[in-house]
Amino acid sequence: MRATSIGHAGILIETEAGSIVCDPWFVPAFFGSWFVFPRNDQLSDDLRERIENADYLYITHLHADHHDEPFLREHFRRDIPILLPGYPTREQQRTLAKLGFTNFIRTEDKVEMELAPGLTIAIHTEVSITDGPGGDSAMVVSDGKTRIVNQNDCRTTDLAALGAHGPVDLHWIQYSGAIWYPMVYEYPDDMMRTLVDNKVESQFTRAMRYVDTLNPRYVVPSAGPPAFLDDDLWHLNVIEGDELSIFPDQRSFMKRLADGGHHGILAIPGTEIEITPDDVTVTHPMPDDDVERIFSEKEQYLRQYQADWKPWLDDLKASWNPPSTDLIATLKAWWEPLLRMAPTLRGAVGANCLIRTGDLEILIDFPNGEVRPFDGEEYEFRFTIPRALVETVAAQKAVDWSNSLLLSARFSAWRAGDFNEYLYNFFKSLSVERMRRTEAEAIRKLNPPTETEPEIELGDYVVQRRCPHRNADLAVFGEIESSDDGDVLVCTLHGWKFDCDTGRCLTSTDHPLRIRRR
Repeated sequence: MRATSIGHAGILIETEAGSIVCDPWFVPAFFGSWFVFPRNDQLSDDLRERIENADYLYITHLHADHHDEPFLREHFRRDIPILLPGYPTREQQRTLAKLGFTNFIRTEDKVEMELAPGLTIAIHTEVSITDGPGGDSAMVVSDGKTRIVNQNDCRTTDLAALGAHGPVDLHWIQYSGAIWYPMVYEYPDDMMRTLVDNKVESQFTRAMRYVDTLNPRYVVPSAGPPAFLDDDLWHLNVIEGDELSIFPDQRSFMKRLADGGHHGILAIPGTEIEITPDDVTVTHPMPDDDVERIFSEKEQYLRQYQADWKPWLDDLKASWNPPSTDLIATLKAWWEPLLRMAPTLRGAVGANCLIRTGDLEILIDFPNGEVRPFDGEEYEFRFTIPRALVETVAAQKAVDWSNSLLLSARFSAWRAGDFNEYLYNFFKSLSVERMRRTEAEAIRKLNPPTETEPEIELGDYVVQRRCPHRNADLAVFGEIESSDDGDVLVCTLHGWKFDCDTGRCLTSTDHPLRIRRR
């Protein structure tokens, strides 16, 4: 079996029985903020032809660095069989059907399916609102001799199921950041340094937990980091290593893999990895010295990349919507019916949110379910966003502002207290279908069933098995950290922390953990 990197989370998997192209991303995403790193706009004609003529297409989820709508529209035949994750809604299928695709193979969560003699797949889904638009997924592919796990940036909570298909030969996994936190927050540099370092360590720890559990023969760091070529965002590139950014490149995680006794493979777009039961062969599209220079002379590499794409980026910025006279009225008519649908979510947010767009200030009154001009009211959350971006996503009726706007990192944020996932869930759920799911999820989390959650032993403690944040299995992801101030349980899936004496969540509010000493 051969797996070829096509950039970021993109992989072309080729077997004797057929080929699958996964997450082909080429057009910069999120208002031109994210570019593929290393660049993939110089792939060989042969590889591009193999990508565009693959037997199957698999899109893990609808984020724009995986679901590249312009590329999908222009480069694939309309009848290519599309492998659909078994999400609870048909949003992904409808989105692809709008692009003209007609041939869908709907899979069942975690269940192996034979696509052809000698080619089986199993797609695993995560369906919490925090997993992204409609959910996220990972795929296991086998040719009967070797097995690839394409985990990309799917934060699966059931590692036992992911590894149940058999020994893993090649594990593609995200290790770098894919969020705007903490860089956009209005924190002093010393606090930002601590938050960035903690976030990077959390990312690495989570990825290593996956790798340690699956114990693959080889690991390919993938699905990030992006490159930031706009001068306004250049500071998010990690070049020297001390930047206040959560986007370290492959070299950092390759070292962590080696320190952990695992074999990492550094792949750039065009790198082919041929894997057999007995051997692995890695072929780069350029000499090894040139591959090394991408990272050792990274600033020079990125500056040339930036110069090549500057005309495209300038044209993109010129296309953003100018100010309109009815922005507040548009948001009010759109959002207030959604707020009425979600009393549990509104109560979980529990405060006002201010959106600043230049001289126009918009208040979302979550307790009362209203959207109106700001008039000096108290608020606990604030976003400062360029007016053109808000106008553009409003004109598009973008149902997921995380995907369409926030991942661009072209904004700043402030909050009075702890992280509130329900606030962000609102911005991810700006349609009737999504808001129904979001409200239902809020009800499940805040009014859980009365059945007792199974307990496990962790160090000196007995603790509920599932993390109250996102249901992660603490038998896999739970760790006890001890200090002079007492013991803390850390769920390494997202780095959430809980006081071992009280069960109080130290990361956010309203997520207590049931825990006691043995």
